[in-house]
Amino acid sequence: MELKQNLFKRALAARQVQFGLWQALANPVTAEICAAAGFDWLLFDGEHGPNDIPALLAQLQAVSAYQTHAVGRVTIGDTALIKQYLDIGFQTLLVPLVESAEQAAALVRACRYPPAGVRGVGSGVARASAFNRIPDYLARADGETCLLVQVETVEGLAALDAIAATEGVDGVFIGPADLAAALGHRGQPGHAEVQQAIADAFRRIAAAGKPSGCLSADETLARRYLELGCTFLAVGTDIALLARGSSDLAQRFKGGDQGVGTADGSY
Repeated sequence: MELKQNLFKRALAARQVQFGLWQALANPVTAEICAAAGFDWLLFDGEHGPNDIPALLAQLQAVSAYQTHAVGRVTIGDTALIKQYLDIGFQTLLVPLVESAEQAAALVRACRYPPAGVRGVGSGVARASAFNRIPDYLARADGETCLLVQVETVEGLAALDAIAATEGVDGVFIGPADLAAALGHRGQPGHAEVQQAIADAFRRIAAAGKPSGCLSADETLARRYLELGCTFLAVGTDIALLARGSSDLAQRFKGGDQGVGTADGSY
């Protein structure tokens, strides 16, 4: 068997825009439905979604027949948790709340096997190696692993240049909802100060030679992010699609206000 190439990582390196959709419902059926939609990548959210390792594994299996790339967002940048995400088959990880170059460097090491890193060698029982049926998995796994770090605090913005320059970081994702809260505009990712900070962050990430990412279900904001050079952009969430669609349907037949969520569906 051959190790699957991380085409998403290659696309980011080539600055080919990749459109994604957030997955927080923690359900393999909805994941498969979304995988067939044609998005370049799906983000499986272990930070805010009710996802544990068995649930994530089931979703990875459900989407494996489709071309969309699975990205896993861990709850926190914990070495043991990162190892589990990689072992069940995620080749790309998004780690939230990164606030220093030292933290970013530690995450790089968590994603790599020794001697370059500290990832535990358990390929014999790992889905990622096809249960040891990929003969050169240990030799090639590091090269196919893609690490995206999420900057979403004032401290993270202050250290952004050094974070983005960290060797082994493949991209930097700006978290608009938490950043808005950190800047004193909770629930207002479209606020002028937040938007200025995001634009400046994209510029600094590009200056470091790295691709930038973001999430916005607001089409106007999403298109602005593209104009600013955003390379991997999530343009919606499974929950927002279901919530808005069901509320709109109910309102058309019953009337009344069935509105849900924030203006842009981000979180």
